[in-house]
Amino acid sequence: MSEETTVTPKTVTKPKLERPKLYKVILLNDDYTPREFVIMVLKAVFRMSEEAGYRVMLTAHRMGSCVVVVCARDIAETKAKEATDLAKEAGFPLLFQTEPEE
Repeated sequence: MSEETTVTPKTVTKPKLERPKLYKVILLNDDYTPREFVIMVLKAVFRMSEEAGYRVMLTAHRMGSCVVVVCARDIAETKAKEATDLAKEAGFPLLFQTEPEE
C-alpha cells in the first residue's frame, strides 16, 4: 500500500510597502530678518552652500515663499522647527512651514 502525496508549493505573498509621503519645508518671506541671517540659517540647518542659500533666500524674497527641501515628515518638521527656533533666539520673525507634497 503505497500512498502518493502531492506536494504543492505554498504561495508566498510579499506585503506591498508604500513609500512614506514627502513633506516640503517652506521658507516664508518677512521684511525684518536680514538676508545674511537667512543665508546663515539655511547653511547651518539645511547644509546649503552660500550660493544655494542666497538663491533660496532671494526666491523667497521675490515670490513670498520658497521650498527649501522635500523630505520625510519627521525630518521636515524637525528642520523647520530648528530653523524657526534659531531665528526666535536671535530675535527675528523668520518662519519655516511644512506641508505635504502633492
